[in-house]
Amino acid sequence: MKQFSYTITDALGIHARPAGMLVKEAGKFISSVKIEKNGNEADAKRLFSLMGLGVKAGETVSLKIEGSDENDAAEAIESFFKANL
Repeated sequence: MKQFSYTITDALGIHARPAGMLVKEAGKFISSVKIEKNGNEADAKRLFSLMGLGVKAGETVSLKIEGSDENDAAEAIESFFKANL
């Protein structure tokens, strides 16, 4: 399992546009991609699950990536966060 934390810098937090892009990015991998905020966990491959977290600017989320391609998935997801959120 790969894990990392990220503090959201986008002024709007994880809103619809980047959330949709994140779902597409996570969907490229077999591994499960979970995002956790304040004890609540969401599946990054499901838009409504992700939007339900209500992540705002300045909040820190933790990601857990587990599966056969977790190394590639973790690298791609972390790059996505740095570039878009």
